[in-house]
Order: sequence, then C-alpha cells, then structure tokens
Amino acid sequence: MTVYHDHPPPPAVALGKLRQNARFTPTRETYKTMKLLAIGFVALLSLPIPSLAQNADALDGRLKTIRDSQAIGIAYRTDAPPFSFEANKEIIGYSIDLCRRVVNAIERQLGISELKIRWVPVNGQTRFEAIAKGQADMECGASTVTLGRMKTVDFSSFTFIDGTGLIVKASLAANALSDLGGKKIGVISATSNEQALNDALKNRVINATVVPVKSREEGLEQVESGAIDAFASDRVLLIALVGKSKDPKGLAVLADALSFEPYAIGLPRGDWQMRLAVNSALAQIYRGGAIREIFGRWFGSLGRPGPVMETAFLFGALPE
Repeated sequence: MTVYHDHPPPPAVALGKLRQNARFTPTRETYKTMKLLAIGFVALLSLPIPSLAQNADALDGRLKTIRDSQAIGIAYRTDAPPFSFEANKEIIGYSIDLCRRVVNAIERQLGISELKIRWVPVNGQTRFEAIAKGQADMECGASTVTLGRMKTVDFSSFTFIDGTGLIVKASLAANALSDLGGKKIGVISATSNEQALNDALKNRVINATVVPVKSREEGLEQVESGAIDAFASDRVLLIALVGKSKDPKGLAVLADALSFEPYAIGLPRGDWQMRLAVNSALAQIYRGGAIREIFGRWFGSLGRPGPVMETAFLFGALPE
C-alpha cells in the first residue's frame, strides 16, 4: 500500500463497489477516438515551436511578468480530488504535484532561486476566466482539453487521460448506459461530460432524462436520495466521490466509458513562451522517474498507468 505521510490517502483509494471492477471495455468508437487522439496530438507536436529566448530581456507575456514579480499565480480546484483539493489546510493533489514541479523548472529556466506561488481558488465556471483575465498564470485542476475551450485558453501537453463515467446505486439493475433507458441521469451543466452524455444517448438511441446539477456533490446527493438514478462525470472523480459518500458499498461505478477526457494545464491563450516553458518542464518530468512517483502517490491503488496514459506520457516527453 502506498504511504501518504502526513496527508490522508487520496479518495481514490477508498472505493465503493465497482461494477465489473470498473474496468473499461473499449468499443469500436473508443478505438477510433484513441487513434484520432494520437494522430491529432502527434500533428500538434509536429508544429514548429520557437525556442525560449536565452536573453531574459527578450521575454514577453506572462513569463516576463513572472520574472519581474518573482511570483506565479496558480488556479486550483478545491473540489476535484484526487487531482486538486484542500486537506488539512493544504492544497494537494496529482495536478498540484505536477504544477509544483513545473514551477521549479520555470525557476531554473528564468534563473530565479524561488518563485512565490499565489494560489487562486476557482471552480468549474471560473477556472478559465481566471487565466484569461490574468488572475492566474496556470490552471491546475481536472480540466479537459476541447476545441471550444481553446477559444479562451491554451493547454499544455496532456497530463492525464480519463473518460466520462456513471455512478448508480448498487441495488439498481444496471451494468451499462443501455440499462438506463427511461431513467434520470444527472450531469453538471456546460461541461464536456454533458456533451459526452448527450452524444452517447443520441448515438445509442437511449431515451433517458438528463437532469442538470451544479456540482458533483449535488449529483451524489441526488443519487443517494433517489432523485436521480445515475450521475455522469469523469470516472476517476466519480471513484473519489464514491469513496467519500455516506455508504460507499451502496454505490457502483458502471463499466461504460462514454468518452475520452484528456486533461492538461490551462494556460494563457497565444502565449507561446509560457506554453513552451510549461511543456519543457513536463517533458523533463515525463522523461525521468518523477511522473511515476507522482502517479503512484495518487493512483497507486489502481495499479500502473495503462496503455493510454503511457502513450500520453510518451508524447509529452519531447526531446530538448
């Protein structure tokens, strides 16, 4: 068992009943999505990216502000364990550990002994606005990369790959989305999960009622009370949610994965120097053993990174 020192074990360790061990069974559409994801990411990495200026005077955008102020703003989620959350008055999580390492690398790139971190709490509605308005320089939570969001912010190399999943009461006779016809399914409005759920219902011709909720906590409460039959969100976040529920054994995570959700660090749109600095830092983390140390700290109970995660790390481990 992984030791977590002074911090409580990540919520992902305390699992409820996982239907079919919560294993992901890929469909033909899933393999197509994986192929497109790989092709698109390789194409993205093949684009010419200018080198970070060796002369500090040539710095522009956020990196110049960071250098001049000796500080960096990190937007974080208080409600997205095990990626970004608060525990014992500390800001911790998988994404937080990654971003702390990124900050250390930026210090070396800029020749600064120590950058002061300004922690900026955000939620699902304010996370990208904080980056766009300059309130924070990086968003380190559980944010999915989408083309629509690229109109507001840029993203780093992928940091995690998840998928939209579903939780239900263990007593419900359901093993997949197809068993939820005629049922009520909750999902947070204006999220990639909402789009994935609607697309899956349409493509599979399943007649279910989609119920908007404001947060994962509200979704959990409504499942537990019986107000809705299922709740859709990112699978790892659902596993954490089950772990902190009133009765973890009374809930189940269905085996269905309705989408791929590639996570990344949110960055200022159009700021190539900032993006290059962050991706250079991630490449160092991915090439060395640090990424497996961080992954093991937060997901050790789930085993080693799977093939999709290993591929994401491989794509991110760019040479200098």
